[in-house]
Amino acid sequence: MSFFKRLKESISNKTEAVTNIFKDGLSKTRTAFVEKVGELITRRKKIDEEFYEELEEILIGADVGVNTVMELIDELRAEVKKRKIEDAAELQPVLSEKLIGLLKSDDENGLRMADDGITVILFVGVNGVGKTTTIGKLAHRFKSEGKSVLLAAGDTFRAGAIEQLEVWGQRVGVEVIKQQSGSDPAAVMFDAVQAAKQRNVDVLLCDTAGRLQNKNNLMEELNKIFRVIQREIPGAPHEVLLVLDANTGQNALSQAKLFGEKSGVTGLVLTKLDSTAKGGIVIAIRHELDIPVKLIGLGEKMEDLQQFDSEQFVHALFAGLIQEQEQSAGGDKE
Repeated sequence: MSFFKRLKESISNKTEAVTNIFKDGLSKTRTAFVEKVGELITRRKKIDEEFYEELEEILIGADVGVNTVMELIDELRAEVKKRKIEDAAELQPVLSEKLIGLLKSDDENGLRMADDGITVILFVGVNGVGKTTTIGKLAHRFKSEGKSVLLAAGDTFRAGAIEQLEVWGQRVGVEVIKQQSGSDPAAVMFDAVQAAKQRNVDVLLCDTAGRLQNKNNLMEELNKIFRVIQREIPGAPHEVLLVLDANTGQNALSQAKLFGEKSGVTGLVLTKLDSTAKGGIVIAIRHELDIPVKLIGLGEKMEDLQQFDSEQFVHALFAGLIQEQEQSAGGDKE
């Protein structure tokens, strides 16, 4: 059975709606990346040094990351030798197989939830990456699953951040615990945890500052928040999600490295994948950091925040090629 057929079968039990969200959300990356690979394979036919150089350029252009690309090309060279591949067309399934390998993780991609009591999820990340929107969409998702949710407005330093979270709270029908602008974020978290306990909520989603005077101040503030939450709810926060804007490409990778080292990040959220042709950054981040991608933003709608799925991701990228293969197989049979 061909790789693409196996890939298609492995996601056939997933809902068609989710598959379509992935396909639609990744259409710009598919055009910029996979179609260029397809064009290269059609034009070159033969696998030689120039072929590898062009493939490198396409991968780096999609923000897959130089280190990751070099490793990927080395692995492709080894596979070509091992399998004695001469025709460039035979490289398509090998490439997609390697991409799934890079994206897959031993860690569970699902969000870690408390065995009992309140699940606390903390959101970190610089301003403007879509942190508040992600919190609102995740609150909607938990509510639609029948869970009770509370929001904590811990980003007290950015003008308009509290109001922005309140707008999402009203839209989703979830209460926001807040203090006035400029308040101590750790004090807001203390109030939020007490409110969550009193109301017996299932999930507490906490926004935090994206920027203070300097990075050290920001990390100290986060540590203070951690201590307050852990003292009140042992084992919390259950997730510390770093939100990154996929449009910023390699800059997102730098942010992930900085926050990952210093703030105990347990998972990544990549937003705005639908508006970038550089979705390859998901591969770079997943490969270069030992932090699982948990959620991805694939559009404006509430439902467009999806749990990351490496097979769905690669299937959505290579959707056109899979169709072509099926049509050509059908033509051969005739």
